[in-house]
Amino acid sequence: MAIAAAEAGKDIWCEKPMTRTIGEGIKVVEAVQRHGRMFRLNTWFRFKDTFYGLGTDVKPLKKVIESGVLGWPLKVTVSGITGYNWKFFWSGKTNLKPMPVPESLDYDAWLGPAPYKPYNPERVHSVFRGYWDYDGGGLGDMGQHYLDPVQYLLGKDHTTPVRVEVDAPQQDADAVGSWRRVTYTYADGCQVILDGENKDKDAAYIEGPYGKIYKGFKSDIPNLKGLIDTLPDPEPQIGLFSDSVRTRQKFALNEMNGHRSATLVNMGIIAIRLGRTLHFDPVAQSFINDEEANRLVWQPMRGSWSI
Repeated sequence: MAIAAAEAGKDIWCEKPMTRTIGEGIKVVEAVQRHGRMFRLNTWFRFKDTFYGLGTDVKPLKKVIESGVLGWPLKVTVSGITGYNWKFFWSGKTNLKPMPVPESLDYDAWLGPAPYKPYNPERVHSVFRGYWDYDGGGLGDMGQHYLDPVQYLLGKDHTTPVRVEVDAPQQDADAVGSWRRVTYTYADGCQVILDGENKDKDAAYIEGPYGKIYKGFKSDIPNLKGLIDTLPDPEPQIGLFSDSVRTRQKFALNEMNGHRSATLVNMGIIAIRLGRTLHFDPVAQSFINDEEANRLVWQPMRGSWSI
């Protein structure tokens, strides 16, 4: 839809997740830039909304990180301990039995470019998120909301981790399952850890060599909130899409950095599906020496569907 809108000469307001595959994201970026469109991706926490589990928006966190108070490299942990439980109730069911398609449903249109699988109610409505052909469980559902601000906080809006490691049970070929841990590592050593089992009971949301910040904006740095008041504000961004459309200046969360945070989600989903560590080239936007993983970057589309 975003590509069609760009080709039609329209500016685009897009809900998360931006795309279901890395390849689709590459094509969206190309289309938006080719046609000179303005693009807004809508997530909750990059702007003024109260940041999950922290009791604050992102601005104080960004000030702390940019000041170097925590040191470098940094580690961010996203879990129920630090403020967000991954939604494993979006896991799918295996061995679905074929059932008649309801007369009220155009099942072929609903599937769109996804591979044809016999109809079962589990494949449609909200529970569709539990099947690889359509989504990636809780990570695919909410991952961009919670990982996009991490990219922003770490100053990684224009790059991607170079390695993703997973600790997960073997996944079904059709149904999304749970996972225990996903670890992303950037070229400079920064890490983002998704703790699916909340094993690290003492985890900080963000930590560096010189200090930690926990859920509720607690910290082992004395008088951190007072210190924040003395720090310079982050670089201003356009936070109203109408301003972006009027000035033709990029919105704060646009096709480029939105694609990078969607890639964070999608490369994690690929690693979970395959059950192994993957190495990624942020410039080429492909996995290194891994044909199986790269087939999931550019997934084939059914019938006459194409991008």
